Amino acid sequence: MELLPIGVVSARSGTAPSALRYYEEQGLLPAATRTAGGARRYPRTVLRRLAVIRAARNVGLSLPEIRAALAGLPEDRPPSARDWERLSSEWRDRLDEQISALTELRDGLSSCIGCGCLSLGRCALFNPGDAAAAEGPGARRLPPALRRPVPR
Repeated sequence: MELLPIGVVSARSGTAPSALRYYEEQGLLPAATRTAGGARRYPRTVLRRLAVIRAARNVGLSLPEIRAALAGLPEDRPPSARDWERLSSEWRDRLDEQISALTELRDGLSSCIGCGCLSLGRCALFNPGDAAAAEGPGARRLPPALRRPVPR
């Protein structure tokens, strides 16, 4: 099995070496093999796992969610088309929910901004007396899918 230095994996994947070490620490990547001098070496298959991690982050999954998804993928080979189909189908509902929420947000913004009234007294987004504060922290008028905590 060909082993790649951390710098090569970083350059090929677009992932900072510090992120590679962090992902390894968090169990998202298999433990790197170490040279006699202590340098990390990763199997080439880690590049595919990093692509899956990037896709999952773009979908908005948290690291624990990504770890759970990766647990179902083989570590000794790149994911097959069947592996990827199973994994991506689990994300489909999440994506549909986000697309719907973003469409709702887009349509709400364009109707509010597009009307030109600039009247906060009539605007549906106006929050008199900060009544939304009783509903909890964050942007309460956003669709729930857009109020999830930002993944780290």
